[in-house]
Amino acid sequence: MGMLNVALLQIMPGKTLEENRDIGLDACRKAKAAGADIAMFPEMWSSGYDIPEDVSALRDKAIGADSAFIKAFEQCARELDLAIGITLLEAWEPLPRNTLIVFDRHGQKVLTYAKVHTCDFGEERRLTPGDDFYAADLETGAGNVKIGAMICYDREFPESARILMLKGAEIILVPNACPMEINRLAQLRSRAFENMSGIATCNYPQGQPDCNGHSSAFDGVAYIPDVQDSRDMCILEAGAGAGIYMASFDMDMLRDYRKTEVHGNAYRHPRKYHLLTDERICAPFIRHDRRD
Repeated sequence: MGMLNVALLQIMPGKTLEENRDIGLDACRKAKAAGADIAMFPEMWSSGYDIPEDVSALRDKAIGADSAFIKAFEQCARELDLAIGITLLEAWEPLPRNTLIVFDRHGQKVLTYAKVHTCDFGEERRLTPGDDFYAADLETGAGNVKIGAMICYDREFPESARILMLKGAEIILVPNACPMEINRLAQLRSRAFENMSGIATCNYPQGQPDCNGHSSAFDGVAYIPDVQDSRDMCILEAGAGAGIYMASFDMDMLRDYRKTEVHGNAYRHPRKYHLLTDERICAPFIRHDRRD
């Protein structure tokens, strides 16, 4: 397969849905011109990660997965021969969802993922959480790749990326909207290392409230033949400014690595992990705003 180019659209949103459509379509065209096989947006692009406190206003801002906004990116994917991961505040019951939809290069919808680990200690308590993680076969101009998805806070739970690895994900797409500092970047590095999976994260740039850019990509390959020490898996860390940042994943190298190395699912002992499915929460981790 060779190189897979993922364009991280670290761009500022507009003030309306129509502005975000036009800004987003223009960014996709620029990504394609730069050689992208996949273009990915930051978290909840349709609203610029705006979650109104008033529930009626929240519902008004949410859009359907088959709305004109989403269909514009479906058509764009088809016209540009470009896979696109578009994010939205999705109309849902009882409350909207924080969602990623991925179209392949033919404009076929191959994956819809709603954020499982909503930030219930903040404004995302007004959203409906997703209920599972999904992997899908994605056709790109560079070839076929198995993708998975998680969104922002999902990164902080090792189970998110672990499930995606177990479902076969080679590359995990991660829309984001928060300050990406050293520890959050370290979490992404860990998820890539322990699952032998590539991880591409797209954040909003500095200037968007509570965001600072630093979109990143880790290719999941910690060791290569004939090199004694481990290698830096970070193949991209953007700065704070707005821009389109290209992460190039060597898929042949990743696939060869996954066939021989010791991480991922090679030496796990899931029969000994029963406590991980115990739903009891004990002190000091009790939080009264937690939801199921």
